[in-house]
Amino acid sequence: MYNALMGTAAATAAGAGLTLYYLEKNSAHANMEADGLHPADYPFPQKKLFGTFDHASIRRGFQVFKEVCSACHSLDLVHWRNLVDVAYTEDEVREMAEEFEYTDGPDDKGEMFERPGKLTDPIPRPYANEEAARAANAGALPPDLSLITKARHGGVDYIYALLTGYCDPPAGVEVREGLNYNPYFPGGAIAMAQNIFDGVVEYEDGTPNTASQITKDVVTFLNWAAEPELDDRKKIGAKALLLFSSLTLMALWIKRNRWHTLKSRKIAFNSPKNWNKKPNPPTKH
Repeated sequence: MYNALMGTAAATAAGAGLTLYYLEKNSAHANMEADGLHPADYPFPQKKLFGTFDHASIRRGFQVFKEVCSACHSLDLVHWRNLVDVAYTEDEVREMAEEFEYTDGPDDKGEMFERPGKLTDPIPRPYANEEAARAANAGALPPDLSLITKARHGGVDYIYALLTGYCDPPAGVEVREGLNYNPYFPGGAIAMAQNIFDGVVEYEDGTPNTASQITKDVVTFLNWAAEPELDDRKKIGAKALLLFSSLTLMALWIKRNRWHTLKSRKIAFNSPKNWNKKPNPPTKH
């Protein structure tokens, strides 16, 4: 009887724990629209323990950013030189930078002047200042995308779900003029319209330009922009694991090799049968 009660109690506790865990991961509550839907777990390779970036995807993603996203969003923390040997060669990056004019100076006469871009210049901003950005977007400020995958809960999964999650509002939900319905955005109404469709860009490498592929590439690029050291960090981590594993095995071997004689040594004491018997005197020679 006692064992049956204990088994029932253990099963109940385990079931309650699993239920709470499921509700935590798949929470449904009345305020879901205000928080936004939780994104699915998408199989980006860089999310794996030893996974690294797909650099071909980074190259395509920068093309998407340049042709679609850069019309409204800035990338202030990324410079042209950061793209060298990541997605482009130095000559390719220099050629892209020279397509833009940057204000520099002053010159010998104390005047500012325009010059072609250089590798050390940042990616150009679409607007001169925040006020100009708000004026062009009905008062909404397009966020800088340099760290967007780290600044949003859900990271790359959230950005991917947001870009592909536009749909018509359900019955009973009204979205005011100038906003768009997206269930993944907190509140459900977002000022940014859907900009990614099938064929919105033409890839130079012939990759199918479906909306999901385009979104995957630009999200991969934004993830790299936020964590450009990810590949090197994982390489260093793998080397550290290999090094410390080898040192641990060596330490265990040395311990067993050096201490096994002492740990296996046996100390024995044979007591005399007659404690009252005097020991024999030493013999003289």
